Amino acid sequence: MTAKSARSSSIRTFVALAACLVAGITVSFANTSRAEITPWATNEGGRMRIVALPPEPDGTVRGALQIEPKPGWITYWKEPGDAGIPPQVVFSKASGVTLSHVSYPVPKRIDNGKLRDIGYDRPVTLPFELKVEGPHKSLNLGASAFVGLCRNICIPFQAEFSLALGSTKGTPAEEAMILNIAASRLPEGPSDDFAVTHYAMTQGRNILSLKLKLPEQTSEPPQVIVTGPEGHVLFDGINGRQDGDAYALDMPVGKLPKNYDINGKRWGILVIAGNRAMETSLAFE
Repeated sequence: MTAKSARSSSIRTFVALAACLVAGITVSFANTSRAEITPWATNEGGRMRIVALPPEPDGTVRGALQIEPKPGWITYWKEPGDAGIPPQVVFSKASGVTLSHVSYPVPKRIDNGKLRDIGYDRPVTLPFELKVEGPHKSLNLGASAFVGLCRNICIPFQAEFSLALGSTKGTPAEEAMILNIAASRLPEGPSDDFAVTHYAMTQGRNILSLKLKLPEQTSEPPQVIVTGPEGHVLFDGINGRQDGDAYALDMPVGKLPKNYDINGKRWGILVIAGNRAMETSLAFE
């Protein structure tokens, strides 16, 4: 089985499980915890668990999926690159919560022969935010997480979790520390000294031309990753050059999905410059 066919089969398996959760069908939770940190679920490539804080007064629940690959193994960013499985987490609608968003710490490009992956070769924590439907004194959550852990081959890793969250005096210290550290490792947003200052599709929309404002301390060319339609990633910047106080580069777009219309779409961009990383979106009108 090829990497891409394995990924497709694995995602179909996850979608089927997600359908069960959304429908409120009973799922057997092997890893049950009555606290805000679940036990670790393990496989041969590593382990993962879920951490969550009690609901806030406005119904917000802060949590995270922790993934720890074993040495020599990797896991993936939200767009995995040429092959691999992006992390996915689903919460049962029967729990009365909605997943608002998942955030991703700064990844790295991992070259493996001709394959170019984007991910993590060390433990990573993916913060998420839930919204509770109505006031709750206690909250029982059912969740399913699905990730890829890869070394020579990619092994799909799926596990189910259950959490019981209730009111508490103060903020649980261990859980809050895990989430705060994870938040500190997320890319920053655009700022006066680090931003995309210009972008345009050129050469018949075959090239994405960019101009970037980089931090003053930047001494090496930045690493730029652009995410377009699902599964479509631009890695390869060409013609990198200083253009006044900006850094300019071109990125070949490659083959987009058939009949894809870019008008009205938003693409993501991550720029890594030295020890800083900035993430934003590109809106195409």
